[in-house]
Amino acid sequence: MKHPKFGPFLLALALFGILLFMPVQYLFPLISDDKVEQAATSLDTDMFQGTAIQKKMLQDHKYLPLYGSSELSRLDIYHPSNYFKINPEGFTPYLIGRGGTQSLVHFLSLAATSNEIKNQRIVFILSPQWFIKEGLDDAHFSPNFSTLQAYDFVFNSNLTPKMKKKAAKRLLKFEVVRQDKLLTTMLEGLVHDDFIRTCKAGVMKPFAYTYKNVLERKDIVTTLTNGKKRKPNTDASLKGLSLEQLSAHAEQTGARESRSNTFGIVDKYYHHKVAPKLSELKGYKAMESYDKSPEYEDLQMILDLLKQNNTKALFVSIPVNGPWYDYAEFPKERRYVYYQKIRHFIEKDGFPVADFSAHEYDTYFMKDTIHIGWKGWVYMNESLKQFHHITN
Repeated sequence: MKHPKFGPFLLALALFGILLFMPVQYLFPLISDDKVEQAATSLDTDMFQGTAIQKKMLQDHKYLPLYGSSELSRLDIYHPSNYFKINPEGFTPYLIGRGGTQSLVHFLSLAATSNEIKNQRIVFILSPQWFIKEGLDDAHFSPNFSTLQAYDFVFNSNLTPKMKKKAAKRLLKFEVVRQDKLLTTMLEGLVHDDFIRTCKAGVMKPFAYTYKNVLERKDIVTTLTNGKKRKPNTDASLKGLSLEQLSAHAEQTGARESRSNTFGIVDKYYHHKVAPKLSELKGYKAMESYDKSPEYEDLQMILDLLKQNNTKALFVSIPVNGPWYDYAEFPKERRYVYYQKIRHFIEKDGFPVADFSAHEYDTYFMKDTIHIGWKGWVYMNESLKQFHHITN
């Protein structure tokens, strides 16, 4: 009778255990520089919900991470990712975010890369519509939530207990988080000091840690197999133009692409999203305000994290489309309360603000009702250049 041979099985099990529990950074060399460059403009969900490729990117100081939301996808010829291919300034924009990506989502991403953002340069783009009274809701948080980054947050020793408690309490407000019973147990252990929940978190800690490791390995595999590549949208005629020339060029483009309306909204968006219900939209923002919102506390966590890591951050304050907001009856006075508050809110912690609030009536500065475009990108590119030269 042949005896069963357990040697190969045990060897495979040992190798699996080593792969599962070895420090994940040892696997980073598998990610090529081409993969990182490809991801810089991909706006791929797996990229910004993962951690590996962001950590790899932050090790290369040629990249300037731009954290934002849906404006990042407005990739016209003036967009930083396209403009700086024609007019290189020594850095490559790396886009992190998509629609609905607000401060809490970016906090998890920044916390997961807290070692890598130490003394690093980043740009953070703020949108006024984030700061509604209700704050971030499940509909916008859920599709952008990263389970991997949440588990990484639980085990992140670089964050202060106070910061972890505050963030964990905030995360537990969202249904997508509460549906994960293991994650909920770990977060409740951070929030509450009572014996039962602390013990539950302690018992579940090895399982949560193992699951985090599995998610990290899955992230590596996804990064290596993701082949999404975006073709640049560049215009060689922008090479070497002055700020005034670029602004005039962008104004001509905006005029050509928004002929259908007086709000400076790009025609395609206007025809599909605005024109069919224009009369219904009259005064629809009359009761809105951006001066009180849970978003401010979420943003404060980001400011605290960046200060802790001595991160050099430029915050960009995007305006609204003035003519459109007038039509929507959101008063100028209320808008300017927000502009002033957000600027003071950030500057109190020592970070510079590229404040574009004076441009809300600047024709073709905005591409639609809320997104920067055309001339807006021209001015942002100038701010990015200045920030790069000051901090380089």
